Amino acid sequence: MEANSRSTGRLPAAFLTPGSSSFLDFLGDHAPGLLPGSKALPPIKGAVELPHGTTIVSAVFADGVILAGDRRATMGNVIAQRDMEKVFPADEYSAVGIAGTAGLAVEMVKLFQLELEHYEKIEGATLSLEGKANRLSTMIRGNLSMALQGLAVVPIFAGYDTERGRGRIFSYDVTGGRSEELGFAATGSGSVYARGTLKKLYRSDLTERQMVTAVVQAIYDAADEDSATGGPDLTRRIFPTVTVMTDEGFRLLPDSEVGAIAREVVDARQERPDGPQAPVL
Repeated sequence: MEANSRSTGRLPAAFLTPGSSSFLDFLGDHAPGLLPGSKALPPIKGAVELPHGTTIVSAVFADGVILAGDRRATMGNVIAQRDMEKVFPADEYSAVGIAGTAGLAVEMVKLFQLELEHYEKIEGATLSLEGKANRLSTMIRGNLSMALQGLAVVPIFAGYDTERGRGRIFSYDVTGGRSEELGFAATGSGSVYARGTLKKLYRSDLTERQMVTAVVQAIYDAADEDSATGGPDLTRRIFPTVTVMTDEGFRLLPDSEVGAIAREVVDARQERPDGPQAPVL
């Protein structure tokens, strides 16, 4: 059959009639070497520095959910890239933000996008937001062998649940363990500081613009304390990537809009370096 398919230029029948709605299962059956977690690492001596990306922040607001990330990638104490994209659309109503080993993380996001598209084409329907979160959990678990070798990927998945009519956030650990976060979440090396800021500023009744401002404040504070996180760079006009998901779908905010908010935040820090204060009671 293989020789015949080569001579005719046609794909084998198994490729045209996959037995599963999972693209990962299909790839695992026919080309397992293409999956990130199955790749063998060459023997190395000494430490090897690879680009890492941080920090990712997400917050639910009245009309949906925001997922944002800084733009810096680092290799040890060196800035590897100042304008890395770390937040990507997963489909029409959801997005994924990556933290960890940059190359593997981007590859995983692309596979996740294909996984959702493949399911929709095979089944003729989209997965529920819960189902999407579960699929991503399976992919992270498949990367466990690489994570144990130091090549970890720890994303945040956020989206608008069209069935429940609200935004939702899911965080993960390196084993694929999934948790739904209430209100807000952060991951990456600056996540502790970003989470602290959101804990102080978060309110569920904030408008979209107010919540975007709170998220930018969180990234600013993370960059202020964590050298691996990049804050708003007014000189180079590099601003955090901010995405919004509502009942109208996924939307990437333009740099002009995020830049205007970032400038307001930076200007306000000239008067109050520690940022806005929350009331004691």
